[in-house]
Amino acid sequence: MKKLEKDILKIYRSLLNKEFIAKQVAEQADPTYRLSAMNLVRYITLRNQDLRNVHDNLSEAGISSLRSCEGYVMDNVTSVLRLVKLMNGESWTPQEEVETIGYKASKKLLKKHTKKLFETKKRNRDTKIMVTVPREAAFDPDMIRQLIVQGMEVARLNLCVGSPVEWLMLIDHIREQSKVLGLDCKIYMDLSGPKFKIGKINIRKGSKKSKDFIRLHKGDHLILCTKPSMTQDIRLGAMGESLRNPKVSVSNAAIIEETQIGDLVLFGNGLIESRVIKKRKDELEVIIITQSEKGVKLNSEATINLPDTKLTVDSLTKEDKAQLPLVMAHADIIGYPYVRTIDDIKALYAELDKYDRKDVGIVLKIENEAAFENLPMLLLEAMKRPRIGIMIARGNLAVEIGADRIAEVQDQIMWICEAAHIPVIWATQVLENLTSTGTATRAEITDAAKSARAECVMLNRGPHVIDAVTMLSKILEKMEGHTSKKKSVMRALEVSMKNLDRMGMED
Repeated sequence: MKKLEKDILKIYRSLLNKEFIAKQVAEQADPTYRLSAMNLVRYITLRNQDLRNVHDNLSEAGISSLRSCEGYVMDNVTSVLRLVKLMNGESWTPQEEVETIGYKASKKLLKKHTKKLFETKKRNRDTKIMVTVPREAAFDPDMIRQLIVQGMEVARLNLCVGSPVEWLMLIDHIREQSKVLGLDCKIYMDLSGPKFKIGKINIRKGSKKSKDFIRLHKGDHLILCTKPSMTQDIRLGAMGESLRNPKVSVSNAAIIEETQIGDLVLFGNGLIESRVIKKRKDELEVIIITQSEKGVKLNSEATINLPDTKLTVDSLTKEDKAQLPLVMAHADIIGYPYVRTIDDIKALYAELDKYDRKDVGIVLKIENEAAFENLPMLLLEAMKRPRIGIMIARGNLAVEIGADRIAEVQDQIMWICEAAHIPVIWATQVLENLTSTGTATRAEITDAAKSARAECVMLNRGPHVIDAVTMLSKILEKMEGHTSKKKSVMRALEVSMKNLDRMGMED
């Protein structure tokens, strides 16, 4: 037990050594998040260490471990140290005056911040349901009514899709139906952010236009260029094969300018993999490395992901700034895509300061590796406003970091956000098969059940989205009686090490 006491004392002292940083960040945070900012610093300090052996020894001694202390780090470590000392025949009271948060207070803080972000009355469950509202609902208020009745509490409008006229019609229907039904439903508007897509593809077979996709095989070359005018019609042979290396445009010049030879370039949500082999002015040549017997289809406007490339494009685009007057006039919550650094948050906040809307909620979309690696710093910067949340955009994130890492990374995001008492939105492909076909797979039911650990779950649009809302609501109601966040073995987290170093350098 003396060895265990020594180990816990070492952890306690490591927290005390970083307490000056915790106090500094607390002073910069909105008063709502003062204690949360302090606890976040303590948590990443704690997770800078490998605690697996400590946990095993604590469990052997019958003492509560540190596995679920995200929201109340200092209080938990202090309590564990006191118990270990008592078992060694010593009484102990910490002499240092440190402001702490207890277990119950940490739970209340997370609920308070969740309520402040979403501002919806509780139904039969705590977890909120967000739905990406279909465009056709602009002309069908009954669809909105059914979504709200079945459980939609946050209506998401994707500003990449549709027009201002359609958005305003949707907003009117949502507000009206919410009022008539007496059920809260908030408006969440996603800014477009920078676009990384293939342009229009023109296919000709002989003299006639054919399909708007290219079929590519492993070893084929594809040329990307910055301007649509640089592309030419792609002519196909009698068997449908391309007669030369096809050339297609891209939506953002940074794809050409900042990608380097050897970098991975992914198309169509990561289904097509290629590598850069040549760079010319305004052009990039890639070789397809995806193995497929029948080839893979590259569609018009397919998404592009660049996991190896550190892009310097602005997260807040000119188009976003142009949309902000409409957004700030109607949105309860704003979704901020492609955030990577604290400078991205500063840029958004500077624009929002031009509007008299301190009440608007901000959700940072974590959809690339940079956002994940910088998450603690992003949260501390975001905490300077009173209503914030995080969306785990699992689709783009999985493409960027690799599908094999997404389960691990989404859990780490959940832990870090719990330490900051920040609500999390679990997004992408939730009940996707049910939404699109009307039938749920067993695997997606399990995924939906796991989503109950988040404060909000997002469903995408689809012909059976009302059925999906009904099913998700039932799953969440049942799972909340069994689930409360998580426990882990607490190995050291690399993301904690990196962010702790950055905080130390800023001191």
